[in-house]
Parts: sequence; C-alpha cells; structure tokens
Amino acid sequence: MKTFVICNPASGGKGDREAIAETLKGHLGAVVRMTKRKGDAARLARSAITKGFDYIIAAGGDGTLNEVINGIAANAGKVQVGLLPLGTGNDFARTLELPSTVNDNIDILLSQRTTAIDLVRIKSDRVRYLVNVSAAGFSGLVNEKLTPEVKDTWGPLAYVRSAAAALPEMHAYRANIVIDGAERLSIDLHNVIIANGRFVAGGLPVAPEADPRDGLFDVILIRKCSKPEMVFLAAQILVGKHLSSDAIIWRRAAKISIRSRPKMCFSADGEFIGNEPAVFQIMPRALHFVVGKK
Repeated sequence: MKTFVICNPASGGKGDREAIAETLKGHLGAVVRMTKRKGDAARLARSAITKGFDYIIAAGGDGTLNEVINGIAANAGKVQVGLLPLGTGNDFARTLELPSTVNDNIDILLSQRTTAIDLVRIKSDRVRYLVNVSAAGFSGLVNEKLTPEVKDTWGPLAYVRSAAAALPEMHAYRANIVIDGAERLSIDLHNVIIANGRFVAGGLPVAPEADPRDGLFDVILIRKCSKPEMVFLAAQILVGKHLSSDAIIWRRAAKISIRSRPKMCFSADGEFIGNEPAVFQIMPRALHFVVGKK
C-alpha cells in the first residue's frame, strides 16, 4: 500500500522520532512528515488522501490521532489507519490493547491486519469526529487542574486530587437530552461523557464497558450531587467502579442530542470542539484500523 506517516515530534512519549521515521521508511517505503503546529496533522492527512495514499499512520498521542481522523473522516472508506502511540496518555491505544513498546507496534503496522472501528460524528458549532471520548461540564474543570506537575506529584491519585481542586468552581447544568430519538431526559447534571473508547487522562477508565467495535457509544451522565459525593465518585471512577453509582445514568446509544443552561463546552479526544447544542451520532465500522488482530 502507499503509506504516509504523520509524526508529532512534540508528543511527550517514548522513542527517537528520527529513528522511528527511518524504520518506517525502510520497512513500509513510507513518506514521513513531521508536524510543526496544531492543525498540521489534519491538513497533512487530507493532502495525503488527495495524493493517493491509502495507508495513513498517526505517530504521536491522542491529539495527533484525533487530528488525523478528522483529516481523513470524509474519505474514511478509502484508507486504512494505523497508530504508533508515542504520547504520554495513549488512551485509545489502551482501548485497542496495543502493546507498550515502539518495536511491537511497528510490527503491528507492518502486518497491516485491520479491524473495523466505529467513528463518532459531532455536530455543534461545527462538524468534528472522534474515536475516543468527548466530555463536557465538570470534567473540563478537572482537566484544567490535571497539570503535568499534578500527575508527577500525585501519580494514580492525580485525578482525584484535581477533582477536589475543581470543586469550588463546580456548578450544575439544566440539560435536555434525547437518546436515540426515543428517551428524553430533563435533568440537572454536572457532566456528560460520550465514550467510544474506555480511557481518558492517561488510563482513567471513565467508560470501562465501552467497545469501539459494537456500533454504539456509551453515554455517562453525572447527576447533580453534593461536593463530598463528587469526590467519592471521582475515587470510584479511578478504579472503574462508578457505573453502578446512583449518581450515574449510563446508556448505550447510536445518537444523542444535548442542550443545556448554561451552555456546555465540549472537548473531543482532549481537543476543544465547541458549545452545545450538540448532536453525537455513531458511524458504525467506518474506520479500517490496523490492530494486528481481527
């Protein structure tokens, strides 16, 4: 296949980027391009398709993968997508159970064995796509507090520490939600999570039952609750035991629309995508993703 690699040299993970590029060039005959600024990965992916490349590899973190997916989404059926996880989080790689070493991942990329992965289309201020997780509400405040310094200091407890730091700014949203055109909810909540993958924030199992191959995404709504209850819920999320909580509404769906007061700001795979109203819709099995096993 005609292979194009989009590599983010600034992603904070492992590996010598130049050596990796040379390996991919040697084994796949790939053209390798390095990103320099935000938006380059999406632009390079779109350009690669117009030039006839049919195998596009994202070499970087979740943000790089998100950009590549948005670059190829309109032509997803024409290409296969590979991932070389080089970031600090690599959350979607965790969901796909990709190996931890660069060389093992390169072996998978060389195998070119694909599986069909769902894609999520989001329409808000603009149209965007995601493969992993979108969130709005309290989680946005938590992410602001979840700095690299906090992660280094608190390790596995960094998320709980950041949740506690965000509590003074926590407020509820009055949300009107329609799930698959049938179930209508009008509730006060703190958070909306739309999950195609299972992990966020470097391995936090926010949607432990999500499966990006099943034609549905997981909807996780966190009801309005007290600050102590939110801290306890954050601890449950840390170990993936929150779905049975009374504070959680959990659904699987193919489409959801969301409106709220005040307006929520959504992120997708860690990137800001715009304000609600937002409509999320699954595109089942839209991506041909190289994972090394069926």
